[in-house]
Amino acid sequence: MPNYCAPLRDLRFVLYEVFDAPSLWARLPQLAERVDAETANAILEEAAKVTSQLVAPLNRSGDEEGVQWDNGTVTTPTGFKEAYSAYIAGGWVGLSGNPNFGGLGMPKMLSIQFEEMLYAANASFALYSALSAGACLAIDAHASESLKSTYLPPMYEGRWAGSMCLTEPHAGTDLGLLRTRAKPQADGSYLVSGTKIFITGGEQDLTENIIHLVLAKLPDAPPGPKGLSLLLVPKLLVNADRSLGAKNSVSCGSIEHKMGIKASATCVMNFDDAIGYLVGEPNKGLAAMFTMMNYERLSIGIQGIGCADASYQSAVTYARDRVQGRASSGPVEENKIADPIIHHPDVRRMLLSMKAMTEGGRAFAAYVGQQLDLAKYAEDSAEREHAAALVALLTPIAKAFFTDTGLDSCILGQQVFGGHGYIREWGQEQLVRDVRIAQIYEGTNGIQALDLLGRKVIADRGAALKLFGDEVRLFADQMNAPYSVELLEALNCLEDTSDWLIEQATRNPTEIGAASVEYLHLFGYVAYAWLWARMAAIAESRRCHDEAYYGAKLATAHFFFSRVLPRTQSLAINIRAGAAPLFGLSSEQF
Repeated sequence: MPNYCAPLRDLRFVLYEVFDAPSLWARLPQLAERVDAETANAILEEAAKVTSQLVAPLNRSGDEEGVQWDNGTVTTPTGFKEAYSAYIAGGWVGLSGNPNFGGLGMPKMLSIQFEEMLYAANASFALYSALSAGACLAIDAHASESLKSTYLPPMYEGRWAGSMCLTEPHAGTDLGLLRTRAKPQADGSYLVSGTKIFITGGEQDLTENIIHLVLAKLPDAPPGPKGLSLLLVPKLLVNADRSLGAKNSVSCGSIEHKMGIKASATCVMNFDDAIGYLVGEPNKGLAAMFTMMNYERLSIGIQGIGCADASYQSAVTYARDRVQGRASSGPVEENKIADPIIHHPDVRRMLLSMKAMTEGGRAFAAYVGQQLDLAKYAEDSAEREHAAALVALLTPIAKAFFTDTGLDSCILGQQVFGGHGYIREWGQEQLVRDVRIAQIYEGTNGIQALDLLGRKVIADRGAALKLFGDEVRLFADQMNAPYSVELLEALNCLEDTSDWLIEQATRNPTEIGAASVEYLHLFGYVAYAWLWARMAAIAESRRCHDEAYYGAKLATAHFFFSRVLPRTQSLAINIRAGAAPLFGLSSEQF
């Protein structure tokens, strides 16, 4: 299986040249005192070593061995425990955590790049710390000072992990159907009872303690999702001096046997009058949990980019080495009996498709990270609100489009290998299996599409969309901006389609669900077009300094605008076909 090599050159291009992150950090006082280009470079260099040398070598062996369950005890694959100990010694779990409780306080733009490396190296391993980081975010945003000071330091340190407990056997997307209950006690704690399924890292042997964030209903809760509260339920109780105490009434009933991410423990968790503590206000738990879920949705989106990049790297290496047939233009390497398959047009189509979508996704992820940093750290309230509105609009695109196209790229990578791509030893089939879940968990991509179109576009009649469109036009209106004509045509298509859907939804709400997935993809391609135009502008101005890198960037941009962006036209046609063709059959006719 090919070795993973962190794409540091491209990560730096996005961070420093496309977004000039050090200038942004310098004007945000809280970040200025923590990070600059030198600090960021040191973090990226070390992250590349950790992911390629410590984590990646466990990817295939972890998949083959998987996690093991024995009477409630979960054991991770050989080498995971030792690697995790070395991993947390580097402070990676708390990379972007609150410095007041032991986090490093690094900007999201930087931590996003680390997450991509981690998912590319080993998606199963990455999930353990990703859930912990998300749990820390929810605790930091909503818990009492007492809970924060007790739980955040060891979680940022990595000695304790976090989990997110939402789904129940009968309730997935519809959280209002949850049955888990929490009974208040005289001392201010709660007794939590219920069963949760699909809990990533619900039980494992990597950390001393696991802190479960559990959605449950209080006795007097109103019906539906407005009656949910968020409880912090530790695996091991914590004494007054913050040492570990007795085991709580929490147990792992079983683990799931899955298509992929086999080294990640996906657990059934049973809470039997387990002691828990309220996070935030009663009956406001869904809002608190969504602080974590929105983080996880972006993180899982990045799983799609990371897996796609790992697939691309190995596919390029294979295509350069594998000789089959002669190039259609005539022999390229006459000293060989055949030419490397990288000279065949269809192989180039597949590799360029992977490259264009992965590098476009990398830039889009950095842009979302930039907006998250502005929403959190900007001094001007209007700037914070503007960034927060863009984050809300773009998060479902990041989760769904990254993972839809991430699977597409991994399948293309497998196809480049031909029959060898179906064989375990080459690693491509594992990437296809591992990335597939990213379209499903943390809210299926269909739900993300409904959220985008229904709640983020139609509900405010395109107000947030206008913020995005204004930023794109500001760039496209610059003199000599490359691909500005194509970019504005795509943006107009998105805006016209949005206006049509807003109007149609007033007459028939079914149109929202009928169009939502194709609309999200349309939006995704337009967003990538904007970022590819930005990257092309920089590459064009600096090509003389590094022809190999910037020339490749320009050639990839040309491929995107000529061979990928036209997909927006067919998506718009599909959307305008309306909901009627979906209801031509009765339920019995399927």
